[in-house]
Amino acid sequence: MLTRNRAFLGALAGLALAFASPYQAAAQAAPQGVKNIVFVHGAFADGSSWAKVIPLLEAKGYHVTAVQNPLTSLADDVAATKRALAQQDGPVLLVGHSWGGMVISDAGTDPKVAGLVYVAAAAPDPNQSLGELTKDAPTPGLKKIKADAGFLSMTPQGINEDFAQDLTPTERKVIIATQQPVAAAAFGEKMATVAWQTKPSWYIVAANDHMISPALEQAMAKKIKATTLTLQASHVPMLAQPQKVADFIAEAAKKAPAK
Repeated sequence: MLTRNRAFLGALAGLALAFASPYQAAAQAAPQGVKNIVFVHGAFADGSSWAKVIPLLEAKGYHVTAVQNPLTSLADDVAATKRALAQQDGPVLLVGHSWGGMVISDAGTDPKVAGLVYVAAAAPDPNQSLGELTKDAPTPGLKKIKADAGFLSMTPQGINEDFAQDLTPTERKVIIATQQPVAAAAFGEKMATVAWQTKPSWYIVAANDHMISPALEQAMAKKIKATTLTLQASHVPMLAQPQKVADFIAEAAKKAPAK
C-alpha cells in the first residue's frame, strides 16, 4: 500500500511539473520593463505601417496594439489613441511615426504612458502646429502632396520617389493602395501640452528622409533629449529596416519606467 501511495504521489508531482513548465517558460520569456507597446501611424498611411515590426516585437513577448487614426483632425487622432491606451493593462510605450509624433506628444500625457518613441516623427513645441514646425525645412516630398475636397494625399510619384523610395516596387504599390488621406486643416492645429517635456523619449532619425528634413529630425531629437538612433532609411524606416527599428523599440521598453 505504501509503495502504491508513493507511486501515486510521484505521478501527481510529475503531472504538476508538466503543467508548470509552460508557465515557467512563459514567465522567463516575458520582457523586462514596459510590456505594452502602442503604435500610432502617420498621415498618408494606416496601421499597416507597422506590419513588419509587430511580429518581431510580439516574438519578444510584448503586447502590441496599432491605432487606426481617422486622420480627420489632431483631436480625433488623439482620441483614437487614448481609447487604445485605455485598453492596455499596465504601463505603455507609445510609438509614433511622422504625423503620429504630433499625436503621441498630446496623448502621451496619459498617466499610463511611460515613454515615447518618435520614428522620423514630428516632436512639436507647445502651441505649435505641424505646418509651423516644418515651414523652414522644405523637402521634395512635400511638393508631391495633392489636395482634394479638404483632404491631402501623396501622389504615386511622391510615394515612389520620396516617401518609401527604399522599398520594393510591390511594397510601394501597397502603400499607394492603402494610404489614408489626412484633413488639410489638421496640419494647422496647434499643440496644447507636449508629453516629451515630462516623459523619457527615444528618436529614430531617417537619414534619407524626403518628407521631414533629416536635419530637422536631428534637431528635434536633441531638443527633446532623446536617446537617438540614425538609420540610412527613407521616411518609413519601420518598413525599410524593421529589425533595427524593433530592436530599438524593445530597448526603449526595457528602459522606460514601468510603474
